[in-house]
Amino acid sequence: MMEVSTVRDPSPATSPYRTTDPGTTAGPDGTTTPGESTGPYRWRWLILVAMLVAEVMDLLDASIVNVAGPALEESLGAGPVGLQWVIGGYALTLGAGLVLGGRLGDRYGRRRMFLIGLSAFTATSLLCALAPTIELLILLRLLQGAAGAVLLPQGLGLLRENFDGPELTKVFAVFGPVLGLGGIIGPVLGGFLVEGDFLGLGWRSVFLVNLPVGIVALIIAARFVPKKPGHPGVSVDTIGAGLVAAACALLVLPLNQGQQDGWPLWTWLCLAASVVGFALFALRQRRAAAAGREPLVTPGLLRKPAFTVGLGGIALFFGGLVGTQLVLTLYLQIGRQFSAGDAGLGNLPLAVGTAIGGALSGAFLADRIGRAVLQIGPLVQLAGAALLWFQLDGLSPASFSIWDIAAGVTLSGVGAGLVIAALFSFVLAAVDDDEIGSASGVLSAVQAVGGSIGVAIFGSVFFARARSADFTGAFHHALVVQACLLVAFLAVTLLLPRRGRPEDEQHGIGAAGPTGQEPAAV
Repeated sequence: MMEVSTVRDPSPATSPYRTTDPGTTAGPDGTTTPGESTGPYRWRWLILVAMLVAEVMDLLDASIVNVAGPALEESLGAGPVGLQWVIGGYALTLGAGLVLGGRLGDRYGRRRMFLIGLSAFTATSLLCALAPTIELLILLRLLQGAAGAVLLPQGLGLLRENFDGPELTKVFAVFGPVLGLGGIIGPVLGGFLVEGDFLGLGWRSVFLVNLPVGIVALIIAARFVPKKPGHPGVSVDTIGAGLVAAACALLVLPLNQGQQDGWPLWTWLCLAASVVGFALFALRQRRAAAAGREPLVTPGLLRKPAFTVGLGGIALFFGGLVGTQLVLTLYLQIGRQFSAGDAGLGNLPLAVGTAIGGALSGAFLADRIGRAVLQIGPLVQLAGAALLWFQLDGLSPASFSIWDIAAGVTLSGVGAGLVIAALFSFVLAAVDDDEIGSASGVLSAVQAVGGSIGVAIFGSVFFARARSADFTGAFHHALVVQACLLVAFLAVTLLLPRRGRPEDEQHGIGAAGPTGQEPAAV
């Protein structure tokens, strides 16, 4: 029998102390209800383990496929557009569904939606590994992103439900760096799995690795995450969610297909329709709030210039960051004939630079110089891009190693790290405390969709020049696009608040939604 622990019950209607285990709750009459623990217990740190495992799985799948391009081309006949959809399609449905996923957690309970999302994510990972055609793989990647949109928003909410005070601070001290590491090691792990060709699985092992990890996380979460009912009174705006999804699809579709098809009329009509879709979504949110219903996004956020401009800044920054990481991997594999494993390791200078920049920003720069860190970051990135440009020009066609461009890549990573560590807190500084939950979901959604757009734009730019085997020129063109995005982002930073929010407010701690429950934070 599992050992039990004695915890303090804050409710004056019950005994001052009650005995609970991870699967029981003591009621006023002393009886227990299986699976409905409220309050802390000795096994609660396993909740953090389950959250970390699931969220890292989600983040890994955003970048782990980057190095599988040649393998997918050889196995399934994937062309440039197909590869862009395999990589960017996941981020598209993830971003389009994040806000809805958070609201579903409020409505039906975060534990329930976490288990549903994790089950669907694990199942779609298996199906991706079994995909016989590139078209079916793309469809399954879209479904995998949708499952991630249900899974990802629940993590922080579940941690806030089960930890408080100093313990919650410790949780986030672990949570943030681990998630950052998950995004960084994706290409490295992907390269190792593809090149290792374990059991002859090749690129399919990139998806199969999720199965044992996902099953373990499911077992831990089902056993140790306490049940807590949702709030049936919370409404779910499915029409609004549909408008967002349609608008995102209409935006990314022509960006992926336009270059290959010669930018026909339909691509421009889709882009125009996406603008209309986003406008209709904003209008619906305002009308829902005016009618006393709960919108997916708090309309007051859209009336804050610093927040709306900040959304553009996040899309610009992460579009450039994700796009250039993809181009680096494509250049190494296609242009320099690196194996998948070597291309994965080729991303390490970027990862190291990002870690250094993040440490500098998080440790003292953001607190000491405020918003200026967001302006120093893109300037450092521009310097890294300029250095990389000249390093590419001086390369010998006969011999090449990652060390030939490591300095420029590392410097670009340092600039990115300076921004990543501080960007969200400065954008959230523009919103009120009761809007943090909704704002966090919107910011994370924009980040994901911005990454999908970056994959589409940078992939199209690279492959347009790479068709003539001018891979250095293709990389140069990508650096020009990155420079334009960084200059635009630099202009946006001038409109952000001078100081960021305190760390606890960034995570929405203590903020309540319109019905009194904690809002979904992503």
